[in-house]
Amino acid sequence: MKRRTAESPRRVLMIVENLPVPFDRRVWQEANTLRSNGYEVNVICPKGRGYRASHEVIDGIAVYRHPLPFEADGALGYVLEYGLSTFFQFLLAWRVFLTRGFDVIHACNPPDTIFVVGGFFKLLFGRRFIFDHHDLSPELYVAKREGKRGPLYGPLVFLERMTYRVADVSIATNDSYRQVAIDRAGMPADRIYVVRSGPAMRHLDPREPNPALRHGRRYLVAYVGIMGSQDGVPLLLEAAREVVHGQGRDDVQFVLVGSGTEFPRIEQLTRELNLEDHVTLTGLLPPNSDELLDILATADVGVSPDPPSEMNDKSTMNKTLEYMAHGMPLVQFDLTEGRVSAGDAALYAEGASPEDLARKLLQLLDDADLRGAMGRIGRERIERLFAWERQEPELLAAYDHAFGESVRRERYAVE
Repeated sequence: MKRRTAESPRRVLMIVENLPVPFDRRVWQEANTLRSNGYEVNVICPKGRGYRASHEVIDGIAVYRHPLPFEADGALGYVLEYGLSTFFQFLLAWRVFLTRGFDVIHACNPPDTIFVVGGFFKLLFGRRFIFDHHDLSPELYVAKREGKRGPLYGPLVFLERMTYRVADVSIATNDSYRQVAIDRAGMPADRIYVVRSGPAMRHLDPREPNPALRHGRRYLVAYVGIMGSQDGVPLLLEAAREVVHGQGRDDVQFVLVGSGTEFPRIEQLTRELNLEDHVTLTGLLPPNSDELLDILATADVGVSPDPPSEMNDKSTMNKTLEYMAHGMPLVQFDLTEGRVSAGDAALYAEGASPEDLARKLLQLLDDADLRGAMGRIGRERIERLFAWERQEPELLAAYDHAFGESVRRERYAVE
């Protein structure tokens, strides 16, 4: 094992199961911020499309990837996926520990099982443990079961509580998650740091629209995100049917970027609703790829169709922040954290109504002045509140706390 001296950098092991790195934008931004501030960073993550190497070093960050045969769907699927993930994470953590060493494990959920790895190295070797709370696993499970609490809800709450008990410090993606940590898990408020998932503005260069993406039509509406059962993409397709066939609008093209467990259903529903000519399904696109950036530069309106649920109401949607960063107004359903993010940069559809979603989309498409004003509001909110550059001081302060240093955020303040 590589020994750390007083002069050597602090060593971090980040563990994420949900997405491969560097595809996971938040984890990659965190890793780069830590590396830029003198930390030695290692990452354990699953393999995924385009990210098949078992080990590589990217921009000075060592990435170790393990197989992930499938994504959880149902109680048995959760047990198998999370059990396999924990097994591979434990093996790779030992590999890193014996070759490069680490002083802290930074665990990014879901699932809330990484505390097993973190707790082992904390108990036996005194390593610190930071919990980065990306998703509310119990609420996510309920959302995937259409609002019904299944047999795994109680165990998931227990795993979440155990994760917080092991954690020296926790990182929340918004204030709703911070409150969950306090109320449900009993985490002391002074050990919780809010680090939002905004895009890095320093990498966002102006880009000319690509008219070919409109397929000869006047307007382009974009969805960029995961396509799981809780994400509401079928509601967006129902709204698209109302726009195209209900209102007879042949001047609107939709582009849906992403994939997930619901992608086969989305493909089928697109055909059933007779929307093949008006909907482009791209599948997953890498962050900052030319194809994705062209879409974001060209689209007139973004959509966050996540329906009301306890999970969605408390969660910040990365796609919402992405639209705003590109100066794009958006339409979404009325959710607590959705309003915190977008404010007046969005129009809010009622309930989970695809008809009202369609009405709000057409309201924006038919009013260029409103689109422009809302786009400017969104961009300004990102620059002032949510850009990654605004989150870095809180991330670094969380690490100071974990290492027992006095927290002085002003030394990391953005000019």
